[in-house]
Formats: sequence, C-alpha cells, structure tokens
Amino acid sequence: MPLPLGWPAEEQGEFLVVESNARAVRMLEHWATWPVRTALLAGPPRSGRSLLGRIFAARSGGSVIDDADGVPETELFHAWNRAQEERRPLLLIAAAAMPEWQITLPDLRSRLAASPAATIAAPEESLMAALFERGFAHRHLEARADLIAWLIARTERSHAAVIDTIDRLDRAALAGRRRLTIPLARETLELEKAARNRSDFPS
Repeated sequence: MPLPLGWPAEEQGEFLVVESNARAVRMLEHWATWPVRTALLAGPPRSGRSLLGRIFAARSGGSVIDDADGVPETELFHAWNRAQEERRPLLLIAAAAMPEWQITLPDLRSRLAASPAATIAAPEESLMAALFERGFAHRHLEARADLIAWLIARTERSHAAVIDTIDRLDRAALAGRRRLTIPLARETLELEKAARNRSDFPS
C-alpha cells in the first residue's frame, strides 16, 4: 500500500510511494547526503519519474534534466561539473541506468559511475490496483474490485500497460454507453488483440 515516507500531500501530488519506487524516493529525500551533487533516476515510461523530478526540484531547489539519455553527452558533462561547482543538486532522469545506458564519453561515464542512482522498478500488484482505481476514478468510471483483480491478472506489469488499458476501456464504455464490467473488458481486450493479430499477419 502507499507509504508516506515524509512526502507532503501538496507536493506528492498523485505519486504513490510503494516498494517498487521507495528506494528512488528515499534517494531524492536525502539529496543533501549525496557524495556528489548529481544523481541519476531511471525508470520506464509513465512510471512517475518526471513527477518525482518536479517534486525533487521543488523541495531541494535543484535542477532536473529529464530524458537525459537523449541529451548530448557533452552537455550532460558540463551540467555535472557545474552542479559540483555551484553546490546545487542536479537530477538526471533517463529510461535506464548504467550500464544499460551506454555512455560513450569516458569523462561523463566516470562521473556518473560515482553518482548515486536509483531505478523505479516494474509495478507490483498493489500499485497496479491503485493505478487502476485512480485512473478509472479520474474518468468517473465505477470499477469493482473483481474487475480490477481480473485486469491485473491479464495486464503486463508495466505502468504504461495499465494506463493504456484504462484508456481503451474508457473509450469502449463511452462508445457503447455501457457500465464498466468484466464482460465489457473481456470483449474490448479480445477485439483489440484480434485487431493486432490481423495487422501482424496481413492477407
């Protein structure tokens, strides 16, 4: 279940702190103890990594480079050095940490190797349930516990997959003016699966 870990509600926004992301939250909470002024936060798309970055910037007064793995390495190198000189914390956000994030500039690679890093992992069932509940509530859709359990058993363990499933069921319920139920979910997901299979094997 969500853990507060000292994040005020007005700053936490809609970020749910659970086991799969608690280490990342703790790293950002204790930015003053970092051995260097730069840290790396890695996480899959739509995992809340950017929201965490905004919370971090507001709390620490530091700066954030989002999607850092798409930024020129020389720019990151200079930003890392500047953070040390100014004693102002810098957070780099990327899809993966080293060594998955393959840095080619040796000086940047050595600096990031010395920087604290944390990764947001795939969501556990409790987080998936919370994401489904919150997502449906935001769309003013009533989702019973048995439907959410049914969806969790059939949804890939990723933040993006949960959000994509919510979007698809929202569209299906709206288009058919139907309540959100297991039969509607089964019908929608099976139709989408059949459509993908047809596109994979064109006639």
